[in-house]
Amino acid sequence: MKLGKIISTTSVYVLFAHSIHGQSPVSPNIILILADDLGYADVGFNGCKDIPTPHIDRIAEQGVIFSNGYVSYCVCGPSRAGLITGRYQDRFGFSRNPLFAPNDAGMGLPLSEETIADALKQAGYKSAALGKWHLGAHESLHPVNRGFDDFFGFLGGGHHYFPELWVLNDHYEAKSEYDSYKTRLLRNHERVEEKEYLTDALSREAVSYIEKYKNEPFFIYLAYNAPHEPLQATEKYLSRFGHMEEGKRKTYAAMVSSVDDGVGMVLDKLEELGLSENTLVIFLSDNGGPEQANASDNGILRGGKSDLFEGGIRVPFAMCWPAKIPAGMIFHHPVISLDIFATAIAQSQKPVNTKNRLDGVNLLPYLTGAKKGQPHDYLFWRKFDAKDYALRTGYEKLVIRKGSTRMFFDLDRDVSEQNDLSNQSNARTNKLFKAFQKWESGLVGPAFLGLMEDKEYNALHPERFRRPSGE
Repeated sequence: MKLGKIISTTSVYVLFAHSIHGQSPVSPNIILILADDLGYADVGFNGCKDIPTPHIDRIAEQGVIFSNGYVSYCVCGPSRAGLITGRYQDRFGFSRNPLFAPNDAGMGLPLSEETIADALKQAGYKSAALGKWHLGAHESLHPVNRGFDDFFGFLGGGHHYFPELWVLNDHYEAKSEYDSYKTRLLRNHERVEEKEYLTDALSREAVSYIEKYKNEPFFIYLAYNAPHEPLQATEKYLSRFGHMEEGKRKTYAAMVSSVDDGVGMVLDKLEELGLSENTLVIFLSDNGGPEQANASDNGILRGGKSDLFEGGIRVPFAMCWPAKIPAGMIFHHPVISLDIFATAIAQSQKPVNTKNRLDGVNLLPYLTGAKKGQPHDYLFWRKFDAKDYALRTGYEKLVIRKGSTRMFFDLDRDVSEQNDLSNQSNARTNKLFKAFQKWESGLVGPAFLGLMEDKEYNALHPERFRRPSGE
């Protein structure tokens, strides 16, 4: 299948139109499923052969695959900030991976920003955030203070998967960034005694909240931390890959399989309750796979997590909504995770007025045929500290390394980004660079020190893990 060209779907639209009997006035339920550090080629719908993902593939089969689906950043925290706000995260200074700093109200998603849960609340939605938050550990930044009615999970950037490793009772027992991986899970503000493997617990909670909210429109943000390190899996999942050689790939495969089981539980519960038809389900990863770290596979894409080459920012991305989106589609124009916010609020039967200007667009008209062409003229990326930048328009991509080295690729002919055409396309390269400069002029610098500045932050904030007086 050739990348970069839209498939013909005229006959699909005609057949689909005849299969719909009227239009439901009910706002759709929305379930956003986010994997963590999943490789582009590690799902069946992108050609994976050694890790079966039948349930994730159901989303693709029942709806649309975005073959050129991107996230707005190449590592976890900033990518999630863009996803949850529908805005390029550099517009509000979320240019780094935040540290786990429970005493710092500035370490995370600024209160000036509106989350998708905030917006959907205007339309009467109930919302739950499950799993990895990574948008701030301070009380003011907690999910239930950012539009969500319920939260079950952890606030930091990662976590151990086995309950016996959760030995810290609260934030203030932590002594370092990675101690946050050992904290007991939270339900809203209360620590819970959890006995299940983390991925299974998150899947169970997703099903529970679907049951809880079934009589009103709901938004569930199911943010798995799998298959992010540490590589930890139970025998239940490892046994499925007994044919694999012992090592990272086997454990990684088991972790992906646990996510797939959870997606199956979610889809089965929707079917059981008769909610499938009017539920918008989205699946994607927060960034590309870090192939050396967790044995993920980005296929023919160059690079991986932390890169602005395709392997770092192009991710597995699929969406279904049986009431509106024809099954079996492949959409080849570039889309981005920022579009999820705009797409979700546009489907509400009640008006939603956003606080800030969104960078994403409503994708539904492009999927139903109401609009033609590509949703975006340009997509942009910026790694502030590394001075790495990228821009895509149509098939053309400009990559700038360390602020000066320009590389120009034709992704239609060279999706692996092996042939730098900048010397042959100097005029075009310059034009794209000017487009990038115009976009960058609307951005701000980092609002906080990040993961790479951990030591510097600790020196400046000796109270980082000190319990506030009076608690």
